[in-house]
Amino acid sequence: MAKAVFHKGQRVYVRPVGTWATVEQVKPQWVKGVEEPLRVTYDAGLGREFQAHELAAEEKEVQKPDLIETENWRVLRATNRKVGDMRDASHPYPGSYPVVVTDEKDWGGWRVPVAEYDREPTRIEHQARVFANALRLMRVTRELIEFAQDFPQETPPQLQELAQQAEMVMAAIYHEPAAQIEQAQHAL
Repeated sequence: MAKAVFHKGQRVYVRPVGTWATVEQVKPQWVKGVEEPLRVTYDAGLGREFQAHELAAEEKEVQKPDLIETENWRVLRATNRKVGDMRDASHPYPGSYPVVVTDEKDWGGWRVPVAEYDREPTRIEHQARVFANALRLMRVTRELIEFAQDFPQETPPQLQELAQQAEMVMAAIYHEPAAQIEQAQHAL
């Protein structure tokens, strides 16, 4: 006995042909006196009928949690390996350097080599603050975009322009195809 695995209109990968197709018809083969079909074949418009083992369903894209909502990046101070070496007194925080952590266990994140920190400590400290606050900036950017979309009549032209620029920034962050980014630029 067989049951239908795929339904009409479902997108499937046809293994023998090596292409994607849409199920046009589900064709059960009935036998008199039996409650379920003996077998089920599928017409995908490719010239012959296929059985379920020859087809594969399109996998649903699993929604990943939005980093903007779930993470909280912060700056921690890491001590230099050479504790006795307090470094140059011109360093903003002598004896340590910044580490931007992106998880609760303080593992992942942005780190800078001590040699690079020694070369330009003020610049590295500034970068650490920028990285740590990037998600907050993304939240503000998203809110600006949503406001401009929800209230287009009430949004001043200057704010509309900023919202369009914010959309381009978010598209660049989330790696949207270049064509969509170009469309947004032409809208300006």
